[in-house]
This record gives sequence, C-alpha cells and structure tokens, in this order.
Amino acid sequence: MPIEDGFLRAGVDEAGRGPLAGPVAVAAVILDPRRPIDGLDDSKKLSEKKREALYPLIMERALACCVVLVEVEEIDRINIFQATMVGMCRAVAGLVHRPHEALVDGNRLPPGLPCPGRAIVGGDALEPSISAASILAKVTRDRLMASLEAHFPGYGFAEHKGYPTPAHLEALERLGPCPQHRRSFAPVRVLLERLACS
Repeated sequence: MPIEDGFLRAGVDEAGRGPLAGPVAVAAVILDPRRPIDGLDDSKKLSEKKREALYPLIMERALACCVVLVEVEEIDRINIFQATMVGMCRAVAGLVHRPHEALVDGNRLPPGLPCPGRAIVGGDALEPSISAASILAKVTRDRLMASLEAHFPGYGFAEHKGYPTPAHLEALERLGPCPQHRRSFAPVRVLLERLACS
C-alpha cells in the first residue's frame, strides 16, 4: 500500500527516453489508498484511450503528483540517462507532500533524490503508484508531441511521438532536423554531420 501509518510512498517513472525528438517526461505520484483507481498498469500495456481515461482519475484522486519535462537542450548537454535521473529528482521534489520513500521504475536510483528510494525492475507493472506515474508521464508527453505537429509540420510527431519509426527517419532525411530533435542521438547527429560536409 502507498500509505501505512502515515508512510508516504511515491511512484516514479518516465516516458520518452528512446525518441529522437522532444523532451523526456518524468512523473512522481503518491496514491491515496482511500481513493483506489482500477485499471492501473504499465502505460505501455494500455491503449491510448485507456491511458487518457485514467489520467484525470489519477490527477483527481492522488494525494500528490508532479510531472516535469527535461527539454531537448538539457538532454543533449548531459545525455538522456542523466536527464532522466535529474527529472526523477525534480519530480519527487515537486510533490506537495514529501514522501518517505520513492519507488523508482528500473534498476538504478537517481543520485540526489530528496528521500530514500528503491529501484524496482518492472515496477510500472508491479507497483500501482509507479503505474500511475508511467501513465501521467506518457499522456503528458504524447499530448505535447501531438501539439508540436502544428509547429513543425511534416515530421509526423502526432503519430510516432518522436520515436525512430521508418516514417520519422524518412521525414528527418527529407526535411532535416527541427529544433525539437535531439542532436546527441545518432540518427540526428549523423545526418547533421553529413549535411555539414556536403
């Protein structure tokens, strides 16, 4: 349970480590056991419709939640792994209630967490609070990537959300990188190097 005798546990997860474009989103959630939410699971196992339905329930019923975006410039400066670690610390620090423990999806704990933490491999399918965090991060990022379609038309961000699909790679080759592309990621970096030499 997230709360035992006043003990607050925050679930922490991210969305968007693998894409070639856009920020990485990180969420932290403290669930309220008095207001359970049915259907929580790893966001990747849920349909977009189900994630969108769960999002407002989590926002309404959680004791606390915080979603942060680590932008492309910071990802390129410190690398995606470090950007994710930094985002996790910011998300936990941004909760209105300070948790006694953070449950982090994965096998690494970010240094500098503002509370003790536990890394749980596959935690987004095992711990409801991590599931909730994964849903908030995924929905937030997907919505943002869809909105970028209007600013950077032709890349298909609304469909592939920045992931390196064949359609995205073709658009990248045809149009070149936009400001939301991660320059440190190999397909973008190689293309820029090639353009610089041509």
